[in-house]
Amino acid sequence: MTLTRSIDRLSRDAERRRLDEQRLGMRNWRLWGPYLSDRQWGTVREDYSEGGDAWGYLSHELARSRAYRWGEDGIGGISDETQRLCLSLALWNEQDPILKERFFGVTGPQGTHGEDVKELYWQLDALPSHAYLRMLYKYPQAAFPYDRLIAESLARTRDEPEFEILDTGIFDDDRYFDVTIEHAKADEADMLMRVTAINRGPDPAPLHLLPQLFFANHWSWRDNHSKPTMRNYGPRRVVAEHRMLGHYTFHTEDGAEIMFCENETNPRVVGLEHDGGVYKDGFHERVVNGLEASVRADGPATKCAVWHRKILEPGESWTVRVRLTRGEPIIPPFAGFDAIVDARRAEADRFFSSLQTHIRDVDKRVVHRQALSGMIWNKQFYAIDVYRWIRGDSTQPAPPESRKRGRNSDWRHMNACDIISMPDKWEYPWFAAWDLAFHCVTLAIVDSAFAKDQLLLLSSEAYMHPNGQIPAYEWNFGDANPPVQAWAAWRVYQIEQEETGEGDRNFLEQIFHKLLLNFAWWVNRKDNQGRNVFQGGFLGLDNIGVFDRSRPLPTGGYLDQTDGTAWMAMFALNMMRIALELAIHDKAFEDIASKFFEHFLYIAQAINDIGERGVGLWSESDKFFHDVLNLPDGSMRELKLRSMVGLTPLFAVETLEPDMLARLPNFSRRLHLFLSRRPDLANLVARWDEPGIGERRLLSLLRGHRMKRLLLRVLDPAEFLSDYGVRSLSRFHADNPYVFENDGARIAVSYEPGESRTEMFGGNSNWRGPIWFPMNFLIVEALDRFHDYYGRDFLVECPTASGRYRTLRDIANEIADRLNSLFLRGPDGKRPIYGDCEKLQHDPHFAGLIWFHEYFHGDTGKGLGASHQTGWTGLVANLLARRAADKA
Repeated sequence: MTLTRSIDRLSRDAERRRLDEQRLGMRNWRLWGPYLSDRQWGTVREDYSEGGDAWGYLSHELARSRAYRWGEDGIGGISDETQRLCLSLALWNEQDPILKERFFGVTGPQGTHGEDVKELYWQLDALPSHAYLRMLYKYPQAAFPYDRLIAESLARTRDEPEFEILDTGIFDDDRYFDVTIEHAKADEADMLMRVTAINRGPDPAPLHLLPQLFFANHWSWRDNHSKPTMRNYGPRRVVAEHRMLGHYTFHTEDGAEIMFCENETNPRVVGLEHDGGVYKDGFHERVVNGLEASVRADGPATKCAVWHRKILEPGESWTVRVRLTRGEPIIPPFAGFDAIVDARRAEADRFFSSLQTHIRDVDKRVVHRQALSGMIWNKQFYAIDVYRWIRGDSTQPAPPESRKRGRNSDWRHMNACDIISMPDKWEYPWFAAWDLAFHCVTLAIVDSAFAKDQLLLLSSEAYMHPNGQIPAYEWNFGDANPPVQAWAAWRVYQIEQEETGEGDRNFLEQIFHKLLLNFAWWVNRKDNQGRNVFQGGFLGLDNIGVFDRSRPLPTGGYLDQTDGTAWMAMFALNMMRIALELAIHDKAFEDIASKFFEHFLYIAQAINDIGERGVGLWSESDKFFHDVLNLPDGSMRELKLRSMVGLTPLFAVETLEPDMLARLPNFSRRLHLFLSRRPDLANLVARWDEPGIGERRLLSLLRGHRMKRLLLRVLDPAEFLSDYGVRSLSRFHADNPYVFENDGARIAVSYEPGESRTEMFGGNSNWRGPIWFPMNFLIVEALDRFHDYYGRDFLVECPTASGRYRTLRDIANEIADRLNSLFLRGPDGKRPIYGDCEKLQHDPHFAGLIWFHEYFHGDTGKGLGASHQTGWTGLVANLLARRAADKA
């Protein structure tokens, strides 16, 4: 985009202007943002145990007293982009046994179906510049039921649902506070925090609100590391000094007590005598236990709280304000404070209104806005230096010797210190490579520059392994996630091009060169026999297959994986398409586009070929794609399980436009030469020699007939098609479990529409039936591409056996509508995501509050898994916009 064009755009609305200033390097509006985690405790990077027990080493109980090594957490918090200085909220209701400084949940071993946050909060509003952020937390007035939540979760079997906070009855009679936390920026480093609490209960109730400012502890781990300071400076002001951040002033209102302590570990929790100092849990000890010696009235210190106390009458609203400003104090600090916050909220209204031009329905607008806001709220500061994490710190005890050979020990090059889009900030407070690719396709709607930065980040030298592998996620960087980064890069490029009229070819070329390395890693590491049939292992689908694919097979041998092979075909087509776009301006890319075209054809041949031994990934008898087990004795067995794995070949589809071929004659000539020499390949894939609608050419793993056979199952309500999307396992297996027998061992796989009911693979069988948004999104996009080629005359019965025939685009739209309906009120006034929970469905104080779950019940649509994982479920924003535009 030209500089003139960019400056012209500065005249647009306030938020667009801020984004343009950020992109042009004029201002740093991303300096402060919602980068504070909801949970730092229980993460791998904070685990220094001998056996790798991340959940047990630093628990929620210990978190209030132990200093973190790699990051911080807090409620509704913000921090600077290096997370040196943080601002969050603490609360107390005079009943809780602890000061509420962070969200609670059960750990993986404690949970009925794994880890689960046990709090009620919603991320309601956010601007991509972070000039305005708003969230709601529902804080009980009775003692928080920590022990009961753990005990009941431990007692329940896998056949029972999760025990949730609403099940405790603690919110009965509306005995809770609605606490709304707002952050607004008067400037890039002038942050206004407004906290508004409302007593929803029938009786007066006490509430303590403590805005907290604290330095992340970066000084305890190295010798001679300078320590920042905070101290009182005149009336109602605290000054914070940091060698890197400089000077900040924290303004507080009258009538509150200012307290100080150190963000240091309390010696008692590590088995040492208390030495009379003030430590990280000082505010807890002062507020809850009344220990005045646990805090100071002045600094120097590294943690500060502003203690507000009030008894709220029923229905009464109470507002607390603080302001954090870089540099000298603003006098008076609270003049016009509310007007600034309200102005930023009005700017958010205008920003989202501009994105919702075609979305007329009010409920759809609410879901769309909260989906995008959740994506922005779930940006998080992420830091780990794997080499130092393995080696240990000079001032601390050495890590166990096993660490040098254990988890992530071959990723010592990795050194992260960045803002990253997270699946969510409680249950998944770490990045996941394929999740993030989907995130970027949604984030591009509001901030394409940030989306591009994210895709480039994981392929940078600090992250990508020297061998070309992209790190999967913190639990095991070396796992293989589906290679969807090229797809995401192309989609982000297209979204920005549609919005601005010009695509960022510099970004496209930069990511292309990085992904060349990753493609080579896949070819060299995941093609066991060099046959263009790929393995891949886990591939993010947990245990959707017969075996735990992240471990050696119990039978020995290896799997030829349909999904691994299909993902690589898709990867090749995505890289070809990017190369073609770049070749329009640089003819050198024509050759590499030809190579990816040829590589795709070799993979297409492999996935469709039965092979010399008569067993291939496509089953003629079952009319479906399956994995193939290669046993040590040389025999092969089809694993005829009907799962999402068998649908991934749909994703590898691309059309070539006639004007593209005309503009790139060398590429076109190379294609025709290659196909004339290899008619076996030309005939194999989707009728290459027959032009389609508008003279388009189609590249796909599926011919029209084979695609229809696959869609016969996809669109069958008795198999994959649910009222709420496409299931991850065919419902056929509910009454007909797939059974694998070998040498006396028997493994059965059944359809499970909801949470896991089995102990297999650690109890993590959550791909065996539920609806997953990202895979459904790819199905919708694939059907669009097929429609571009086949047009309106190509009809498929939908649903299967309904007698109703529809175009592929109409089918794509129907699947999109089913996915969108998960979040929208139906004719009965209920949102499927909330199931039969009356309070979430009908209570007026819960109206318009939307959670974006990790996955959804395959039959009822109820939200399951991580309840706040806007992450890839945020793709609903793309689908809502798509359907609104179609109907406009």
